[in-house]
Amino acid sequence: KNGQLIPGRLGGSDLTLVDYNRAGVPLLEIVSEPEMRTPEEAMAYVMALRDVLRWLGVSDCKMEEGSLRCDANISLRTVGATELGTKTEIKNMNSFKSIGAAIAYEVERQAEILRAGGKIIQETRGWDENRGLTISMRSKEEAHDYRYFPEPDLPLLEIDSAWVERIDASLPELPAARLARYQNDFGLAEKEAAFLTADRFAGDFFEQTVQAGLSAAETVKWLANDVARLSNELERPLSQSRLSPAGLAASVALVGAGKVNQQGAQKVVESLFREGGRPEEWVERLGLAQLSDESALGEIISGVLAAAPEVVREYREGKKKAFNVLVGQTMKQTKGRANPQTVNQLLKEILDAD
Repeated sequence: KNGQLIPGRLGGSDLTLVDYNRAGVPLLEIVSEPEMRTPEEAMAYVMALRDVLRWLGVSDCKMEEGSLRCDANISLRTVGATELGTKTEIKNMNSFKSIGAAIAYEVERQAEILRAGGKIIQETRGWDENRGLTISMRSKEEAHDYRYFPEPDLPLLEIDSAWVERIDASLPELPAARLARYQNDFGLAEKEAAFLTADRFAGDFFEQTVQAGLSAAETVKWLANDVARLSNELERPLSQSRLSPAGLAASVALVGAGKVNQQGAQKVVESLFREGGRPEEWVERLGLAQLSDESALGEIISGVLAAAPEVVREYREGKKKAFNVLVGQTMKQTKGRANPQTVNQLLKEILDAD
């Protein structure tokens, strides 16, 4: 791996810096066939390639950090022609957005030259993100201009078909295949399946949670909402958290068993994400056990009604928002430990009885 060019990143700078931090790191170069027709297709190809490389643990593929780079060769041909025209190579594209924008600009630049009867010069051009255009870096007319030469200290690497077949047979299920399986076997929407297959660990976590007893629909809902929120807030990926598939399944099961309410389960999951442990221990430690004694809840509700006669009057005058206020006050008195459905039922019974 060679150095990384950093052009004009400092305000007012006209210098290009060279970052050699990754010098000596092996470089894997993947060359595609000249068969892509649009900037969108090229972007989709690089994104799909990134997903596979991440999935296999080859690289983290962070374009902004230089662990995934993309150069694009652009050539046009007139309608009906079979031969591609003279190509230009674009470099310095550090994001997927840059790839699309640079290709679109270069296509239009070449088209304007050809429409005016001009000739495309074979050259390397750099993408200027700030100005939104490509600029000439150097021309390449012949192969010797690349100045490539064999590395004398590296032996030749011979790749036979048998080796390729063995590697192919050992590959795990890839993102596209897993995405289709999640839709077919678990009935997930494409967006849900795409979320789970964007990261191999998340997909494995999903399947293990389902095996632990939580439904596929509930699992993806928790992973895409509460767990994803925690990951973002704490700047910690799921793979580096203390939450386990069994822990997530057991935490959500507490809601169905009437031991905690939804908010309580969220607090348990957050504690597991941060520190690990057993869900039941966090329920006790945080005082989240749900109040299920209807007589005790009835007394709390009576106290709430006695303290808010104006709100009670508004409810009886038909103002529906007043009921929600009373529910909120009751939940506040129970510190969120009451079952909301039970509170709604008892509150309505007491109000209607009076």
